[in-house]
Amino acid sequence: MRKISLYTASLLLAAVLTITVSAQTPQTQSPKIGLINTLAFNDAKTGITKYSTALGGVDAAFKKELDDLNAMVTRIQTMEKEIAGMQKEAATPAQANNVQFRTSYNTKLEEYDKLGREYKFKQDDARTRYQRRRQEAMGPILIDIGKALQEFAKQRGFTLILDGSKLSDIGVLLGWDDKVDVTKDFITFYNARPATATVTAPVKK
Repeated sequence: MRKISLYTASLLLAAVLTITVSAQTPQTQSPKIGLINTLAFNDAKTGITKYSTALGGVDAAFKKELDDLNAMVTRIQTMEKEIAGMQKEAATPAQANNVQFRTSYNTKLEEYDKLGREYKFKQDDARTRYQRRRQEAMGPILIDIGKALQEFAKQRGFTLILDGSKLSDIGVLLGWDDKVDVTKDFITFYNARPATATVTAPVKK
């Protein structure tokens, strides 16, 4: 996880110290803080089963579209090389006044332009539908995970549980003792709970 500036670190430290001081009143223990790496939830082998299964189902539903888009990217890249070669050839005396060559070159440019527009349209459309499908499938599960985190924190006596991956992304994490990383413990705890979240049935695209 990335390091952060001393200024940001001082703010974080001040916040922790504030919690500590306020907690150290008579008959009150020091706060117990834990870290969870939410990115680990999606691991098919060691993550949250319900989470990885649902997300995998969404990805599988869009696999063909992704393959088609990747095929279009390959075609676009091929056409770019062809056009670059024709541009060099157009500068030679042999093709300078070749009407047929110029026509072929212009046709190739039009095809490239059309394919580029088609790719962007399909990409934007697929992204919008993917995000909607993912939200429908993952929403109930994320809500259930949030409830389970509260339950886990109370049972284990945590005052605060932080998302280590999010803190790392924004640079608000200097270092930590491995003992505060309770990712595996929470995943085990969640996977052992009775099913409570209902996964929304996939909707037709």
